[in-house]
Amino acid sequence: MKRMFLLAAMSLTAYIAGAQNYTQIKNMLAINQYTKAKEEFDKAMPNAKFAAKAEAYILKAAIYAGLAMAEENKSKPSGEQLTTEADAAFAKYKEMEPELSLVTDPVYQNGPINLYSSYFSSGYTDYTAKKYQAAYPKFKRAVELSDLLMTKKILPGTLDTNVLILAGITAEQSGKRDEAAAYYGRLADNKIIGDGFESVYRFMVSHSFEKKNMEAFEKYKNYGKELFPKSEYFNYDKVDFAVGLAEGFNNKLKAIDEVLATDPGNYKANQILGELIYDTLNPRDDHAVIPENYPELEKKMLAAFTKSAAAKPGTENPYLYMGDHFINKAVKANEEREAHVKAMQARTKPGTKSSPEDIKKRDELDKKYGEALEASREPYEKAAEIFAAKTTQLSLRDKQQYKKAVSYLSDVFAYKKVQAKGKPADQAKYAAEEKKWNDRYESIK
Repeated sequence: MKRMFLLAAMSLTAYIAGAQNYTQIKNMLAINQYTKAKEEFDKAMPNAKFAAKAEAYILKAAIYAGLAMAEENKSKPSGEQLTTEADAAFAKYKEMEPELSLVTDPVYQNGPINLYSSYFSSGYTDYTAKKYQAAYPKFKRAVELSDLLMTKKILPGTLDTNVLILAGITAEQSGKRDEAAAYYGRLADNKIIGDGFESVYRFMVSHSFEKKNMEAFEKYKNYGKELFPKSEYFNYDKVDFAVGLAEGFNNKLKAIDEVLATDPGNYKANQILGELIYDTLNPRDDHAVIPENYPELEKKMLAAFTKSAAAKPGTENPYLYMGDHFINKAVKANEEREAHVKAMQARTKPGTKSSPEDIKKRDELDKKYGEALEASREPYEKAAEIFAAKTTQLSLRDKQQYKKAVSYLSDVFAYKKVQAKGKPADQAKYAAEEKKWNDRYESIK
């Protein structure tokens, strides 16, 4: 019994001594004697009884984080090491006491406050030196600490805009766009506004589009339009982003197809799709390589223009593009035809007939030319009808396009008239059409 009483007395003494150590070291912190507090803490920590309580770790966090912010350690390797040890101690404290009851203690709360300050300060130093990959983990941790401190009402407010914007920027610059979106999204969802914050909304709009989250895309675009009404960026629609964000012809086609998959009647998407293919099939550079899948692309282009015309009746552009495409085909066919005729004549001796092969090819090229001309007729006729129906004064550009359409229509019927040789009725009909379009051309002033 005497031995048991002695052991109990020794345990009680150790407990009281441990409690006294906590109080003594805590009192040193209260009067900012961080160096002395560390000395006493380091002496006490090997004691298992002392180290068994969660309080030991928040005490360590408060001591080490305070020293990390001291001028002799701040912005030095010693300060970073102290911060790392303080954060590890704070993590251990949270593990041992998930309810975090000691965090609101006036002395112990300085631990997470100084940790936050240390990470923010060190991160900002890296940020100003453009060491974004080094800065980002520090700001990321500062955000976590800031959130905790605000949740516990130790810091005022509910949103630390300074650390969130810096975490977002450094995450973005480090190539972690999804993580950047998490920080920027919190700012945008709270409609934070001010110098430099427009980029937050721009990022969220483009990132949402990249992720194919159209609901978020529209939301952040509307926020941006509301908060930054003078910015043109937020007037761009999903079609603009599809084309603007994708690189290369095939990627742009894919991006527009994805828009049309959910909005097949979209005028702008169909029109831009048609124009994109048109520019590829009708390059201005004579040395450009025509795609091997020309027939497939042509079919896709014509379908797109047909849909855009249906989506916006009274718009001439789809018809003008289709007419121009077939005229370009006719021009190329005519060049082939003329070159073949010239070569055929050169290799045919006077007084003899051309070879059956040459005649066959000539006839094929004649047909190819005629078919291309005929294919241009209907879209040009529709474009001319639209121009003629306009009640307002045509712009100079419209007049030029109108005259181009009717000029080609005149050429189409002139060719058909020649081809109708031996068919008087058809020749008369085509001659009348040719005259009609010539007269129309002269009437456009």
